Amino acid sequence: MAQQEDGSATALQELQQPSPSRAEQHQEQAPVNRDYDRKRILVLIGSALSQLPIWGFAMSYGVLQEYYFDHWTLDGGRELTGIIGTTSNGVMYMSMPFLFALFTRRWVRFRQTAAAFGAVLACASFMLSALSTHVWHLIATQGVLAALGCTLVFSPLTLSLGEWFNTNNRICNRAVAFGICLSTKNIVGSACPFFFRGLLDRYGFRTTLLAWGALMIGTALLSISMIATPRSSLPLTATRPRKIPWQFLRHKTFWIYSTATLLQSAGYGIPQTYLTEYARNVSALSPTFSTLLITLINIPGICSSTFFGFLSDNKHFQLSAQTVTAISAISSALGTFLFWGLAARGGTALLVLFAITFGFFASGYSATWGGTMNDMEREAAERNEAIDSGVLYGLLNGARGIGYVAGGLVSVPLVKAGSTTSLGRFGYGTTYGPLIVFTALSLACGGCGIVFRPKWKRLLPTR
Repeated sequence: MAQQEDGSATALQELQQPSPSRAEQHQEQAPVNRDYDRKRILVLIGSALSQLPIWGFAMSYGVLQEYYFDHWTLDGGRELTGIIGTTSNGVMYMSMPFLFALFTRRWVRFRQTAAAFGAVLACASFMLSALSTHVWHLIATQGVLAALGCTLVFSPLTLSLGEWFNTNNRICNRAVAFGICLSTKNIVGSACPFFFRGLLDRYGFRTTLLAWGALMIGTALLSISMIATPRSSLPLTATRPRKIPWQFLRHKTFWIYSTATLLQSAGYGIPQTYLTEYARNVSALSPTFSTLLITLINIPGICSSTFFGFLSDNKHFQLSAQTVTAISAISSALGTFLFWGLAARGGTALLVLFAITFGFFASGYSATWGGTMNDMEREAAERNEAIDSGVLYGLLNGARGIGYVAGGLVSVPLVKAGSTTSLGRFGYGTTYGPLIVFTALSLACGGCGIVFRPKWKRLLPTR
């Protein structure tokens, strides 16, 4: 009986002890939350820094191509150097769907290792290209091997970024995080051409490539060390990883967005290739000013990517993914029709307006993918289906790569189909007329997703 009384007294004392208050629980969780937020901030900074080694060369290749053409010392036709830029972008974008699928489940533990290997491969490729004696050496090293290395850096790091900044993040959402990184990419595209131009003019292309190889591997390894794979993404056991859910391939929403991305990308790469040539041959502008037009395309993208990412995830003034993509696509198409198409000899102001409007609205198109992925995830949840956002993002990049390569292939016969003699005062009457029309129509088709939403209420997202 005494033991029972003692046990009862002990139980009564335990019941009478005050339970932890909400304030005390919050104090215990605060250090954990602060550490988690610190890691996410490091991931965002590292992802932004990684844009330099990944895209610095690809977004500045026009400067090297011009240098190759004017200072040709290699064997083989120098006109083949134009293949390097197209090959590099094609290899990068079209390999992303496969790499995203592999690093999402099967190779998730090897993301940082693969990214480091990609940085070493890209660095070695650039340094080997400095020893080139034939044009095919440049195509193989810069167009293929370096592009594969950069994609190996991009794919695993971007997957981790999307997982750290999911839609429930308190700091910023996934679309905003992607937008910030795309803005950094445009900073790289604005600054690196001057970096390459200064080194090429002073030291030549061989020393420039060696310097770039050293710079890119240093920044790549630093950014990789800042981006850890989320613990929630790592498999708990060494068992066979789960299969990737492919149910979303049966739904028209995925194909609508993919087709829109492909069509928009077919026109997106054309101004960056032909605007400088147009400014020299038609508008009679100086080579320096013609090169600055490319910079004017990249500078507005610094703000537009974050802006369109904010539109996709804004909680106060919500717009559907179809509306945001349509704003980007239609506005850039109108800028092409009105400014580039109407620019004639001496039309400096219109070309500047075109570069700015195209750079702002067209460059922000990729930042709308965060809203696109959110839209498809909601649709999958309504159907009680699983969906992998990393694989989805990789497939969208694959569609972009196909469109980019297709636009480059189509541009050559379009220029040949144009008039060799001026038929009017505007760009439509020049040899670039068909190219301008094709660019504007392709950009406009990037907003075709809104056509498949018959009700006006669909301009706003469903709650």
